Amino acid sequence: MTSEITLFVNPTAGRGRGAHAAQPAASALRDAGFSVRTVLGEDADDALRRAREAVAAGTGALIAVGGDGLMSLALQAVARTATPLGVVAVGTGNDFARALGLPIRDPAAAGRLAARALKEGGHRDIDLGRVGDRWFGSVLASGFDSRVNDRGNRMRFVGGRFKYDLAILAELAAFRPIPYRIRLDGGEAVEIEATLIAVGNGTTYGGGMRICAGAEMDDGLFDVTVVGRCSRTTLLKVFPKVYRGTHLGHPAVTVHRVSSIELAAAGVTAYADGEPLGALPLTATCVPGAVRVLTGRRAGAGRAPDEGTAVGDQRSG
Repeated sequence: MTSEITLFVNPTAGRGRGAHAAQPAASALRDAGFSVRTVLGEDADDALRRAREAVAAGTGALIAVGGDGLMSLALQAVARTATPLGVVAVGTGNDFARALGLPIRDPAAAGRLAARALKEGGHRDIDLGRVGDRWFGSVLASGFDSRVNDRGNRMRFVGGRFKYDLAILAELAAFRPIPYRIRLDGGEAVEIEATLIAVGNGTTYGGGMRICAGAEMDDGLFDVTVVGRCSRTTLLKVFPKVYRGTHLGHPAVTVHRVSSIELAAAGVTAYADGEPLGALPLTATCVPGAVRVLTGRRAGAGRAPDEGTAVGDQRSG
């Protein structure tokens, strides 16, 4: 393993926390004896190009400093390579780090953990989702939740989480069940009406909403949470339960564990790891062991503690 480590930084993550977080993370790595070079980009495409160049040049690890958007870019660079990924989570949502039980908004601790993992072999090989040539680590959202994202992204007059609260209220007012066509693991196509369908490699999205609370990141399967046709009143009752994962016990909710899913619905944009993925239809495939993440625990040492209870499971096929 080379002693040179690449710090992949989003200076705007978490309203500027990314820029401040890079220094303590880099200091922790240097204190452990690693040489650190920093990669920034003029925009997302340039940043990804530079990260891929670092991976191709044989960097010892790519340490992503930012939120889930930067983690998404980092995954595009390291997926299916021998380069391990370190996570310094300082964004707004931090769902990728949350699912792995990694430090959140503590860059020094995250840097120390990455350094220790590199020296002692503390890592976890996890699955990734793939849609076309795009990889995702946490959750692919489609339906009511992705429409909230669409509307929130169009709101320029407010910022932060408040704009998404407003977007939820606006989407509730306009809410109608969505006709979907789905195919699980290459089986028969089924037409259903649903409020949303979330495809989980990880457990959470939106900064801790446990939409796929039972998902495991190394079992070779997605947890697909289907919230069926329901009224606005029912949705308002079920929605707050997402934060504890107890929504999975509601009769309108079913969970399928599958290795692939085809999704089609008119007028629906999919989001993965909080980033727009494109309009349906799409096919998502779970790719086992697609990335090695520095976790501080040796492979096979067990999962991070998980909150909440997952019920209502159905194994496809």
